[in-house]
Amino acid sequence: MDSAGQDINLNSPNKGLLSDSMTDVPVDTAVAAQAPAVQGLTEAEEEELRAELAKVEEEIVTLRQVLAAKERHCGELRRKLGLSALEGLKQNLSRGWHDVQVSSAYVKTSEKLGEWNEKVTQSDLYKKTQETLSQAGQKTSAALSTMSSAISRKLGDMRARPFSHSFSSASIRHSISMPAMSELSGSGGISRG
Repeated sequence: MDSAGQDINLNSPNKGLLSDSMTDVPVDTAVAAQAPAVQGLTEAEEEELRAELAKVEEEIVTLRQVLAAKERHCGELRRKLGLSALEGLKQNLSRGWHDVQVSSAYVKTSEKLGEWNEKVTQSDLYKKTQETLSQAGQKTSAALSTMSSAISRKLGDMRARPFSHSFSSASIRHSISMPAMSELSGSGGISRG
C-alpha cells in the first residue's frame, strides 16, 4: 500500500512516528481533472468545486504535519516527565474499559445478568441445593473437628506412655480411626453398608 492511501490511526502504537513521506503527501489534481464531470454541473461550478477540493486537500496535508509535530512534542514531554509507553497504554486501557462499562450493550447485558441472577437465587432448586451444601459443610466440619480432637487425645496419651507401647501401629490406627468413624456414623454423615 502506498503512503498516500494510508489512513492515520490515532490509536496505533506507532502514532507520532509518521514518516516524512506521509506528512508531505502531494495532492494529485491531475487525477481529479481526468474524472468525468458530473452531469448537471456547469463549467464554473465544476471549477469552483475543484478549487475547493484542492483547498481541502491542502488543509489535510497541513493538519497531518501539525498533528505529527504535536505528537513529537507530546512524546518529548512524556520522556522529560519520565512517563513510559506502558503508562500510556495503561491509561488507554483504563479509558477503554470505562467506555465499555458505560456502553449501552454492557449496561443491558449487566441488567439481564442481574435479572437472571435474581431468578436463579429465588428458585426452589437453588435454595434446596444451598441448604444441602450448607448441611454437608457443617457435617464435614464436625467430622474434622472430632477427628482432630481424637488425634490430639491420642498424641497426648502417647506422650504419657512409655515409648515402646505408644508405637504399636495397629493400636494407633484403631484408636485414631474408630472414634472419628463411630461419631460420623452416629451423626448421619457416613453410613456403613
